[in-house]
Amino acid sequence: MKFLTPSATALALSLLAVAGSAQAQADEARAKKIAGGSCFLCHGAQGESTSEVFPRLAGQHAEYVAKQLAAFKSGQRKSSAMADMVAKLTPDEMLALGHYYGKMSLPAEEAKDPALAQMGRYIYHNGNKFSGVAACASCHGTAGEGAAHLPRLATQFSGYLFTQLKQFNKRERTNDNAVMHAITEKMTELEMAAVAEYLSGK
Repeated sequence: MKFLTPSATALALSLLAVAGSAQAQADEARAKKIAGGSCFLCHGAQGESTSEVFPRLAGQHAEYVAKQLAAFKSGQRKSSAMADMVAKLTPDEMLALGHYYGKMSLPAEEAKDPALAQMGRYIYHNGNKFSGVAACASCHGTAGEGAAHLPRLATQFSGYLFTQLKQFNKRERTNDNAVMHAITEKMTELEMAAVAEYLSGK
């Protein structure tokens, strides 16, 4: 069995790093082209979104973005607009878009309704023991950052979050549903609005 000399090993690792960097640059260029061609119309040039109807993508986890794009393409998550947008995307392009938006950031904004946000803060961190609503933070983290496979909720539009919670509640959103259906079926619309308002100002 032959072993590489230290210098040969260093050269091999260097070549791999260069190749990886070149691939990453190519992926980012492709993602930028895709985003500039269609995504920006709804989600904004910097992932800031143009309306509360559309989610903010800046700072979102790459894996989560790719997962949602795949769900739109398969029909697991329903949206006629998004189905058309993702129809020709490959899994690699979906992940590249996730990394592209993940590098962006949004400034934190104050919640528009501080009193409602304060109620949402309590529910998010503690749940509601009287109705059995679990604390959102147990999955989504104390800062609303989530994990790679879960959405980053902090700085998201309150209107968008409220809509998604209602869709889970009514079984209209059919992906990521096992846990979310069980939780939102116990939530009132006031609790949903409060949690959404709290997260929008995180």
